[in-house]
Amino acid sequence: MPPLPFWIVDVFAEKKYAGNQLAVFTQAGNLSTEQMQQIAREINFSETTFILSPELREGGYDVRIFTPAKELPFAGHPTLGTAFVLQQAILQQPVEQIMLNLKVGQIPVTLTYDDRVADILWMQQQPPEFGAVLSAAAIAPVLSLDLDDIDPRFPIQEVSTGVPFIIVPLQTLAALQRIKVNSEELARVVEPLQAKEIFVFCPETRDRANQFSARMFAPLLGIAEDPATGSANGCFAGYLVQHAYLGDGPVNVQVEQGYEMGRPSLLRLQAERRAGAIAVSVGGKVIPVARGEFMDE
Repeated sequence: MPPLPFWIVDVFAEKKYAGNQLAVFTQAGNLSTEQMQQIAREINFSETTFILSPELREGGYDVRIFTPAKELPFAGHPTLGTAFVLQQAILQQPVEQIMLNLKVGQIPVTLTYDDRVADILWMQQQPPEFGAVLSAAAIAPVLSLDLDDIDPRFPIQEVSTGVPFIIVPLQTLAALQRIKVNSEELARVVEPLQAKEIFVFCPETRDRANQFSARMFAPLLGIAEDPATGSANGCFAGYLVQHAYLGDGPVNVQVEQGYEMGRPSLLRLQAERRAGAIAVSVGGKVIPVARGEFMDE
């Protein structure tokens, strides 16, 4: 195996060493699935992505996404981070849109620029699908919270834009910060569900410019907590529209995540009902951190 070049970027970060870390391998076409999984386990970030070819196929670039434990059909921060690396390392010129061919299908990423440098990237996610509704009594022990920490006005519900999450509304930031996940309770609760990951939010923030604080937990997938989760926030954006959390009309909000992990992150969400479905876009900045290569064998 020849040396494998890669980038490390921080996604949904306003500055370096924040947001969600991502490793992107730019010449991965000769790797087997087993090798990709081994590399993702070695990197040990929430996700690692592999660009299979610098050539377009059906208008998009073939990309695969792996956690340390398994391959994913879609994930948010890997989509934005990989699009950034494609623009920087392969295209090397400003473009308005990059299409990624993922297991879940084609995902378009729109790029904005500040003096020809990529600034905010936006990904359009698939329309959300809404699944099972869970009780507060079932979820509170999973999060080590009291029943009155959970906001009774809105449902605890499975939502998916490609990867399913359980969306949990809380009352306060203090409750969000107090969460301790009980993995045994989580395994019991999610056993009959498609969703194995939990996204928890509240309407209190540290910065008044933002509207929500959030955390995401996926210990059953090898991710104790994620500092910035684009796929989950896409589900959350759809949830806000579906349940009129902010009233009728479009959603345009900013979400804080990752503070409890020491990696502050900022995600921008837009969603609205359009032609009988909910259109969802998630945006953020991508900050390059490092480039290197895995050594040949």
